[in-house]
Amino acid sequence: MLEKLIVFVEEASMGAALEILLPKMLGEVDFQIIQFQCKDDLLKKLPSRLQGYKSWMPESWSIFVLLDRDDDDCRTLKQHLENESEKAGLLTKTNAAPGQRFQVANRIVIEELEAWYFGDWDAVKHAYPKVSSTIPKKAAYRNPDAIGGGTWEALEKILQKCGYYSTGLRKIECARAVAKNMAPDHNISHSFNIFHNALNDALAWE
Repeated sequence: MLEKLIVFVEEASMGAALEILLPKMLGEVDFQIIQFQCKDDLLKKLPSRLQGYKSWMPESWSIFVLLDRDDDDCRTLKQHLENESEKAGLLTKTNAAPGQRFQVANRIVIEELEAWYFGDWDAVKHAYPKVSSTIPKKAAYRNPDAIGGGTWEALEKILQKCGYYSTGLRKIECARAVAKNMAPDHNISHSFNIFHNALNDALAWE
């Protein structure tokens, strides 16, 4: 069984969201979130961090690496993460056989954390009651992972129109407010579900 989950994140708002989301998804399983200064900082330090864990990590532990895609090519970024894991001698979920224990799962958030919020608009509505419940029906927001012009910018614009965050989106505050209401089993963001499914696979280990 999975005894501990280590999660590498690139910034504070993802860490804030996961502090609330992971207990909902993991139950009693222990977890630790390791936050880096930014995406470049995570990528720079990833090789040495993975090599360090390889030297002592129990087989019942797993590392999840979460990165925003931003403007990067998703496949290229994912392959880079896979290559670094392989160089460290760690088995990734991508390379593991079905049902086999994996030491690292590399997951790309498309495009940014805020795509997960659009994937559970009820959670946004609970946190910010003045927003419209029909946002997910509009063509521009129907696919949370394909929102044009920047996902956090789109969320900020919607919230500001309703009177929230007039001086700019406070991402950490927003992350905590929305994550508190999120239902992991009802999110329509594809990237969130890829992450959630990988967690479920790890939880299924015997």
